Amino acid sequence: MDVAHRYREIERRIQSACDRAGRRRESVLLVGASKRQPLDLLADAYAQGLRCFGENRVQEAVSKAPQLPADIEWHLLGPLQSNKVRKAVTLFRVVHAVDRLAIARELDDEAGLQGRTLGGFVEVNLGAEESKHGFAPEDLPTSLEPLAALRRLEIRGLMAIPPPGATAEDSRLHFRRLAGLRDELARRPEWRRHGFAGELSMGMSDDFEVAIEEGATHVRIGSALFGERPA
Repeated sequence: MDVAHRYREIERRIQSACDRAGRRRESVLLVGASKRQPLDLLADAYAQGLRCFGENRVQEAVSKAPQLPADIEWHLLGPLQSNKVRKAVTLFRVVHAVDRLAIARELDDEAGLQGRTLGGFVEVNLGAEESKHGFAPEDLPTSLEPLAALRRLEIRGLMAIPPPGATAEDSRLHFRRLAGLRDELARRPEWRRHGFAGELSMGMSDDFEVAIEEGATHVRIGSALFGERPA
Protein backbone atom coordinates (compact mmCIF):
# COMPACT_ATOMS: atom_id res chain seq x y z
CA MET A 1 0.00 0.00 0.00
CA ASP A 2 1.42 3.41 -0.94
CA VAL A 3 1.36 6.65 1.03
CA ALA A 4 -1.70 7.96 -0.83
CA HIS A 5 -3.78 4.93 0.18
CA ARG A 6 -2.48 5.03 3.75
CA TYR A 7 -3.22 8.73 4.05
CA ARG A 8 -6.80 8.31 2.88
CA GLU A 9 -7.32 5.39 5.26
CA ILE A 10 -5.92 7.34 8.21
CA GLU A 11 -8.17 10.28 7.36
CA ARG A 12 -11.15 7.93 7.26
CA ARG A 13 -10.26 6.49 10.66
CA ILE A 14 -9.72 9.94 12.18
CA GLN A 15 -13.10 11.08 10.91
CA SER A 16 -14.79 7.94 12.28
CA ALA A 17 -13.17 8.45 15.70
CA CYS A 18 -14.27 12.09 15.70
CA ASP A 19 -17.81 11.04 14.81
CA ARG A 20 -17.89 8.56 17.71
CA ALA A 21 -16.66 11.26 20.09
CA GLY A 22 -18.98 13.95 18.77
CA ARG A 23 -16.05 16.07 17.62
CA ARG A 24 -15.26 18.01 14.46
CA ARG A 25 -12.51 16.65 12.23
CA GLU A 26 -10.83 20.07 12.40
CA SER A 27 -10.24 19.61 16.13
CA VAL A 28 -7.53 17.00 15.49
CA LEU A 29 -4.21 17.78 13.82
CA LEU A 30 -2.48 14.93 12.00
CA VAL A 31 1.28 15.15 12.49
CA GLY A 32 3.22 12.91 10.10
CA ALA A 33 5.97 11.36 12.23
CA SER A 34 8.64 11.20 9.55
CA LYS A 35 11.69 10.04 11.53
CA ARG A 36 14.18 8.26 9.22
CA GLN A 37 11.65 8.29 6.37
CA PRO A 38 12.99 9.17 2.89
CA LEU A 39 12.14 12.47 1.28
CA ASP A 40 10.06 10.95 -1.50
CA LEU A 41 7.57 9.53 1.00
CA LEU A 42 7.27 12.92 2.72
CA ALA A 43 6.69 14.50 -0.68
CA ASP A 44 3.97 11.93 -1.40
CA ALA A 45 2.22 12.76 1.88
CA TYR A 46 2.49 16.47 1.10
CA ALA A 47 0.88 15.85 -2.28
CA GLN A 48 -2.08 14.25 -0.50
CA GLY A 49 -2.55 17.37 1.65
CA LEU A 50 -0.43 16.77 4.75
CA ARG A 51 1.17 20.01 5.92
CA CYS A 52 2.49 19.09 9.36
CA PHE A 53 5.51 16.84 9.81
CA GLY A 54 7.24 15.79 13.01
CA GLU A 55 10.86 14.82 13.43
CA ASN A 56 12.58 13.34 16.47
CA ARG A 57 15.99 14.83 15.81
CA VAL A 58 16.79 18.45 15.07
CA GLN A 59 19.56 17.68 12.60
CA GLU A 60 17.39 15.38 10.50
CA ALA A 61 14.73 18.06 10.16
CA VAL A 62 17.35 20.69 9.34
CA SER A 63 18.58 18.54 6.45
CA LYS A 64 15.10 17.70 5.13
CA ALA A 65 13.32 21.04 5.41
CA PRO A 66 15.17 22.89 2.60
CA GLN A 67 14.35 20.08 0.19
CA LEU A 68 10.59 20.23 0.82
CA PRO A 69 7.93 22.93 0.33
CA ALA A 70 8.30 25.99 2.54
CA ASP A 71 4.72 25.92 3.84
CA ILE A 72 5.28 22.74 5.88
CA GLU A 73 4.86 23.22 9.62
CA TRP A 74 7.62 21.33 11.44
CA HIS A 75 7.09 19.88 14.92
CA LEU A 76 9.84 18.46 17.13
CA LEU A 77 8.62 15.18 18.63
CA GLY A 78 11.72 13.92 20.43
CA PRO A 79 13.72 15.15 23.43
CA LEU A 80 15.89 18.20 22.93
CA GLN A 81 19.49 18.77 24.02
CA SER A 82 20.66 22.22 25.07
CA ASN A 83 23.17 22.49 22.25
CA LYS A 84 20.36 22.14 19.68
CA VAL A 85 18.03 24.78 21.12
CA ARG A 86 18.99 27.57 18.72
CA LYS A 87 18.44 25.44 15.62
CA ALA A 88 15.22 24.03 17.05
CA VAL A 89 13.72 27.45 17.66
CA THR A 90 14.70 28.56 14.16
CA LEU A 91 12.96 25.67 12.39
CA PHE A 92 10.18 24.23 14.52
CA ARG A 93 6.81 25.78 15.30
CA VAL A 94 5.95 23.38 18.12
CA VAL A 95 8.01 21.27 20.54
CA HIS A 96 6.11 18.21 21.77
CA ALA A 97 8.53 16.97 24.42
CA VAL A 98 9.26 19.75 26.90
CA ASP A 99 10.53 17.34 29.51
CA ARG A 100 12.28 19.52 32.11
CA LEU A 101 12.21 23.06 33.43
CA ALA A 102 15.73 23.90 32.25
CA ILE A 103 15.01 23.16 28.59
CA ALA A 104 11.75 25.12 28.76
CA ARG A 105 13.61 28.18 30.00
CA GLU A 106 16.27 27.82 27.31
CA LEU A 107 13.61 27.58 24.61
CA ASP A 108 11.87 30.64 26.01
CA ASP A 109 15.10 32.65 26.11
CA GLU A 110 16.12 31.65 22.56
CA ALA A 111 12.66 32.38 21.16
CA GLY A 112 12.96 35.84 22.70
CA LEU A 113 16.34 36.38 21.04
CA GLN A 114 14.88 35.33 17.69
CA GLY A 115 11.72 37.39 18.13
CA ARG A 116 9.52 34.33 17.82
CA THR A 117 6.77 32.61 19.76
CA LEU A 118 7.06 28.84 20.09
CA GLY A 119 4.36 26.33 20.98
CA GLY A 120 5.16 23.64 23.51
CA PHE A 121 3.70 20.52 25.08
CA VAL A 122 4.84 19.31 28.49
CA GLU A 123 5.81 15.65 28.37
CA VAL A 124 4.36 13.56 31.20
CA ASN A 125 5.88 10.17 32.06
CA LEU A 126 2.60 8.45 32.93
CA GLY A 127 4.12 5.02 33.54
CA ALA A 128 7.22 6.17 35.44
CA GLU A 129 9.28 4.36 32.80
CA GLU A 130 13.04 4.76 33.04
CA SER A 131 13.31 4.68 29.25
CA LYS A 132 11.11 7.77 28.86
CA HIS A 133 11.59 11.42 29.67
CA GLY A 134 9.12 13.80 31.22
CA PHE A 135 7.52 15.12 34.36
CA ALA A 136 5.99 12.83 36.95
CA PRO A 137 2.18 13.02 36.98
CA GLU A 138 2.08 13.33 40.77
CA ASP A 139 1.56 16.96 41.79
CA LEU A 140 2.05 18.05 38.21
CA PRO A 141 0.44 21.52 38.59
CA THR A 142 2.97 22.47 41.27
CA SER A 143 5.90 21.15 39.22
CA LEU A 144 4.82 23.22 36.22
CA GLU A 145 4.10 26.50 37.99
CA PRO A 146 7.32 28.15 36.71
CA LEU A 147 6.30 27.47 33.10
CA ALA A 148 3.09 29.47 33.30
CA ALA A 149 5.02 32.73 33.35
CA LEU A 150 7.16 32.08 30.28
CA ARG A 151 6.71 34.74 27.62
CA ARG A 152 7.88 33.19 24.36
CA LEU A 153 7.39 29.46 24.93
CA GLU A 154 3.62 29.08 24.97
CA ILE A 155 2.71 25.88 26.81
CA ARG A 156 -0.31 24.66 24.87
CA GLY A 157 -0.96 21.38 26.66
CA LEU A 158 0.39 17.98 27.64
CA MET A 159 1.98 15.11 25.76
CA ALA A 160 2.51 11.47 26.69
CA ILE A 161 3.41 8.10 25.24
CA PRO A 162 1.62 5.40 27.27
CA PRO A 163 3.44 2.26 28.39
CA PRO A 164 3.27 -0.51 25.78
CA GLY A 165 0.05 -2.52 25.77
CA ALA A 166 -1.31 -5.56 24.00
CA THR A 167 -4.11 -3.59 22.30
CA ALA A 168 -5.08 0.02 21.63
CA GLU A 169 -7.64 -0.20 24.44
CA ASP A 170 -4.78 -0.61 26.92
CA SER A 171 -3.88 3.03 26.25
CA ARG A 172 -7.32 4.41 27.07
CA LEU A 173 -6.86 4.82 30.82
CA HIS A 174 -3.52 6.54 30.27
CA PHE A 175 -5.04 8.96 27.76
CA ARG A 176 -7.90 9.60 30.15
CA ARG A 177 -5.44 10.31 32.94
CA LEU A 178 -3.54 12.78 30.78
CA ALA A 179 -6.80 14.58 29.99
CA GLY A 180 -7.52 14.72 33.72
CA LEU A 181 -4.12 16.24 34.42
CA ARG A 182 -4.78 18.79 31.67
CA ASP A 183 -8.07 19.68 33.38
CA GLU A 184 -6.27 20.16 36.70
CA LEU A 185 -3.89 22.63 35.07
CA ALA A 186 -6.71 24.45 33.31
CA ARG A 187 -8.37 25.14 36.67
CA ARG A 188 -5.28 26.81 38.12
CA PRO A 189 -5.41 30.63 38.10
CA GLU A 190 -1.81 30.99 36.86
CA TRP A 191 -2.71 29.04 33.72
CA ARG A 192 -6.11 30.67 33.20
CA ARG A 193 -4.44 34.08 33.21
CA HIS A 194 -2.22 33.03 30.30
CA GLY A 195 -5.02 31.54 28.21
CA PHE A 196 -3.93 27.91 28.52
CA ALA A 197 -5.21 26.10 25.41
CA GLY A 198 -5.44 22.68 27.09
CA GLU A 199 -4.39 20.69 24.03
CA LEU A 200 -3.36 17.04 24.15
CA SER A 201 -0.63 15.48 22.02
CA MET A 202 -1.31 11.77 22.37
CA GLY A 203 -1.89 8.78 20.13
CA MET A 204 0.33 7.15 17.53
CA SER A 205 -0.13 4.56 14.79
CA ASP A 206 -1.37 1.80 17.11
CA ASP A 207 -3.78 3.77 19.28
CA PHE A 208 -4.65 7.13 17.71
CA GLU A 209 -8.37 6.37 17.42
CA VAL A 210 -8.65 5.72 21.15
CA ALA A 211 -6.65 8.90 21.77
CA ILE A 212 -9.09 10.94 19.68
CA GLU A 213 -12.04 9.45 21.57
CA GLU A 214 -10.33 10.62 24.79
CA GLY A 215 -9.68 14.15 23.56
CA ALA A 216 -6.42 14.19 21.58
CA THR A 217 -5.88 17.38 19.60
CA HIS A 218 -2.63 16.18 17.98
CA VAL A 219 -1.94 12.61 16.82
CA ARG A 220 1.58 11.64 15.80
CA ILE A 221 1.38 8.97 13.11
CA GLY A 222 4.43 7.40 11.50
CA SER A 223 4.43 3.78 10.35
CA ALA A 224 0.69 3.69 9.57
CA LEU A 225 1.28 6.55 7.12
CA PHE A 226 4.78 6.01 5.74
CA GLY A 227 5.30 2.30 6.36
CA GLU A 228 7.93 0.78 8.61
CA ARG A 229 11.00 2.95 9.14
CA PRO A 230 14.16 1.96 7.30
CA ALA A 231 16.75 0.36 9.56
